[in-house]
Amino acid sequence: MKIAIAQINATVGDLAANSAKLLAYAQQARAAGASVMLSPELALSGYSPEDLLLRHDFNERCDKTLHALAQSLPHDLLVVLGHPRKHLGHRYNAASVLLGGSIVHTYHKQLLPNHSVFDEVRHFSEGSSALVVEHQGCKLGIVICADVWGPAPAQQARDAGAELLLVLNASPYHLNKQEERHKVVRERISETGLAVIYANLVGGQDELVFDGASFVMNDEGALTQQLPAFEEALGIVNISGIPNKVAPQSAEIIGFPKLEAAVYAALKLGLRDYIEKNGFPGVLLGLSGGIDSALTLAIAVDALGAERVETVMMPSEFTASMSLEDARSMAAGLKVRYQELAIAPVFDSFSHTLSDAFAGTDFDTTEENLQARIRGTLLMALSNKFGKLVITTGNKSETAVGYCTLYGDMAGGFALLKDVSKTLVYQLSRYRNTLSPVIPERIILRPPSAELRHDQTDQDSLPDYAVLDAILEAYVEHDMSRSEIINLGYREQDVDRVTSLIDRNEYKRRQAPVGVRITERGFGKDRRYPLTNKFVP
Repeated sequence: MKIAIAQINATVGDLAANSAKLLAYAQQARAAGASVMLSPELALSGYSPEDLLLRHDFNERCDKTLHALAQSLPHDLLVVLGHPRKHLGHRYNAASVLLGGSIVHTYHKQLLPNHSVFDEVRHFSEGSSALVVEHQGCKLGIVICADVWGPAPAQQARDAGAELLLVLNASPYHLNKQEERHKVVRERISETGLAVIYANLVGGQDELVFDGASFVMNDEGALTQQLPAFEEALGIVNISGIPNKVAPQSAEIIGFPKLEAAVYAALKLGLRDYIEKNGFPGVLLGLSGGIDSALTLAIAVDALGAERVETVMMPSEFTASMSLEDARSMAAGLKVRYQELAIAPVFDSFSHTLSDAFAGTDFDTTEENLQARIRGTLLMALSNKFGKLVITTGNKSETAVGYCTLYGDMAGGFALLKDVSKTLVYQLSRYRNTLSPVIPERIILRPPSAELRHDQTDQDSLPDYAVLDAILEAYVEHDMSRSEIINLGYREQDVDRVTSLIDRNEYKRRQAPVGVRITERGFGKDRRYPLTNKFVP
């Protein structure tokens, strides 16, 4: 028997396009000799529809689309399709078995994740029953995503007679996620003795990126096949039946990318899908001559092509000549549209208007922020006029401690590096240059600076980024206490300063644009802290 894995990129709410893609994959699968096709979780609707699921018309259209698709599929191909289902007054995260033009069985997901970026308890009811389908002499057990993160559903399928476990997934990427998936699936295999075919969604959806990398493991937990990461694919799994055993045959194992390559691919895919699925003609970004905007530009060009990327350098009296030189050099090297808009005349006008109100005060962060807000206003004006989306260039380290300006460098529609620490920015920049040298070495080597006053560097007001990022990871991603972080070897004053800045700047992050999540906890839907908050860690 041959089982196809349809590793597709679905768009939330685009039922017609998702249905057409599933049909095309089914036809390819049948042409390749497959008699079964496994789709990802909620492949029909895209993951996650969130509160679209609360709409009666959305559920009704999902149901109509499902029935129409069932009739269009090759009638001799058994398709296991993920979709939302409203049934007897409840909503379910479901997997239906489509065969011969009909819906012959439906399974309801049992373990509903309600942590980090997941909110399924809000939208779905729990299922309670196993589903085992016999096809060509093989008994196929069906479970959905989080069902394999606990022992009960897989064991329940085994007890119902399953000989092979099919798992539909919409498992979003974060660092080292594939290793976690492999570990969990091996635990279920050890408990049940069942081989597993794991089909994962691919594509960007708002801040989430689904990385695909669908895989197959035999009943001993050995990896026998793995599809590519961060791209659509159709995989064909050959199943051999030997006495008392259903065994997937060994096939191509495409290795998961190393850390920098994986993160870079996730950022590219997240940006590309956000732009294309939302219908923007391209992107616009402020190019400063610094490393954050340089990396953002490189990713944007790789994701969208140079013709869809526009850059603007907005120098002030504090902009170093090397910043202008490096910005021009990089834009020319990547062949993107580049223009310079000096902000000094606007800044002088604003300063004159405010001169009486500011009489007797010194130049401080107010004037620094005013420059950033002028730049943000100019970028948004260009965006309004020509329709391109402004990408902000700030990184996770800066956003964490508030080293960013509301309505200034935070102004935009997509924060590409929102979940990328400053130290990882450097790693990614060096990685990108191993593919082809597009980021000038001087940008990577020079001390980072916002260039909002004379002789300014980031480390004037922040701890060294290696220290800041380590404390940030411990505090935000691992919820470690003050004493626990100090016990890791960091100075009390650094821990107190960084954690205090993180807490105080929650209000800024609430107003930041969405951006790609690449860690276990980004500043997005998986970290929801109150703005008014007196707790001291």
